[in-house]
Amino acid sequence: MSERTLRGRVAVVGIGETTYYKHGQSPDPEFKLALRAILAACDDAGISAKQIDGFASYGDERSDAVRLASALGLARLRTSVMQWGGGGGGCCAAVANGAAAIATGQADCVVVFRSLAQGQYGRYGQNADSGTISGEKSYLVPYGVISPPQRFAMRVMRYMHEHGIRQEALRAIALASYHHAQSNPRAVMYGKPLSEQRYDESRWIVEPFHLFDCCMENDGAAALILMDAEQAEDLKQRPVYLLGAASGASARFGAHAHNSPVYASADFTTVAEDLYRMAKLSPSDVGSVQSYENFTGGVVMALAEHGFFPPGEANEFLTLENLRASTGRLPLNTSGGNLAECYMHGFELVLEAVRQVRGTSLNQAASGDVALVTGGPMVAPASDLLLGSQAVL
Repeated sequence: MSERTLRGRVAVVGIGETTYYKHGQSPDPEFKLALRAILAACDDAGISAKQIDGFASYGDERSDAVRLASALGLARLRTSVMQWGGGGGGCCAAVANGAAAIATGQADCVVVFRSLAQGQYGRYGQNADSGTISGEKSYLVPYGVISPPQRFAMRVMRYMHEHGIRQEALRAIALASYHHAQSNPRAVMYGKPLSEQRYDESRWIVEPFHLFDCCMENDGAAALILMDAEQAEDLKQRPVYLLGAASGASARFGAHAHNSPVYASADFTTVAEDLYRMAKLSPSDVGSVQSYENFTGGVVMALAEHGFFPPGEANEFLTLENLRASTGRLPLNTSGGNLAECYMHGFELVLEAVRQVRGTSLNQAASGDVALVTGGPMVAPASDLLLGSQAVL
C-alpha cells in the first residue's frame, strides 16, 4: 500500500487578493470581491479562469461555489468543499481539502478563497439580541462573558500564570506584526507604526489584551490556486509545494463549559504532531511562521505547541529582534498578519507563506524554503500548513 500523504503532490500556482479595507468600507459587495481575487490569482498563475473546476473555503463562506462557477463561465464544477467548524481555524484546512480533491482525482484546478464584506452582511460572530442562548453561550452569557476577547482571555491568563509569561511577550508579537506592515503597502496599518509606549498606553479590552493584542475587522478577498505538482511545473510561477497539512482538536477541547482537560492551550498539540509527521520536517526546518492572531496570547501558545520554544522560555524568545525579518530567529507574520495587514480570517497568512517560499515577500526571511501557517489558536478544529520549495522535496 502506498503512503497516504499530500506531501509534494499538490502545488500552489497562483495567488490573488483585492485591496483590503477597514470593516464596512468596501465599495464592492462580497461576491464581487471574491471574483476579483480569483481572477487575480488566475492572472498570477498565467491560466484561464475556465480551467478552474473546484472551490474550497471555510468559516461559513457566503460566496457560493455554484454561483462562482456560473459567473466565471466554467464548463463544469467537479468539487466544492467547505471546512466544518472552527471559524478562522479552517484557513489551512480549506487548502488541505482542496489539495485532497486534486490528489484523489476529484478535480484538476481548485481555488481556495475567503471573501468578506461585513458592511454588507454584518460582522461574523456578532451577538444578536435573539432573547435565547444555547450551546457554549449557555455557560458564559449569564456571567457576562459574551465577546470573543473575554472567552479567549481566560485561556491566555491561565497559560501566563502557569508559565510565568509576562505582558512583554504579547507586546513583542504585536510589535512584530506592525513592524512588518510598515514595509507592506497592502496593509491596512501601513504608515501607522506601533511603539512600545503606544502599546502600553492603549486601552485594555480585557486583561491581558490591550487594543493592539486584538485582530482587526476588515473587508476584502484573497484566493489561491492549487494544481497537481507535475502540471504546476509548466506554469508561470515557481511552484510552492504542499509539504504537510493537519487539522483537528485535542481531546474534549471544545467542551462547552470550558472544562477541557488541558485548558491553557491553543489546541495545536495533536495537530502539530500530525503536520510534522506528514511533512517529514521538524521546527528547526521552518524559516518563517504566519501565525493566526485572533489575539496575541494565542500566538504564544501556538508557537510553543509547535516546538519553537518551551513555554517557560517564552519571555526570552518572544522579542521584536527575534521575530522580525530578515535577521530574527523566527520571522513572524511578515506581511503584518491579522493585527496589521488585514483580518481575512487568516487567509492572507497563507498567501504570505507562498510569497516567502517564492522569495517575493516584502519582508523576506533569511530562509525561505519552508514556511509554516497556523490557523485559529484556541478554536476547535484548528489547522496547519507547511509549504515549501522544490529543494525540500
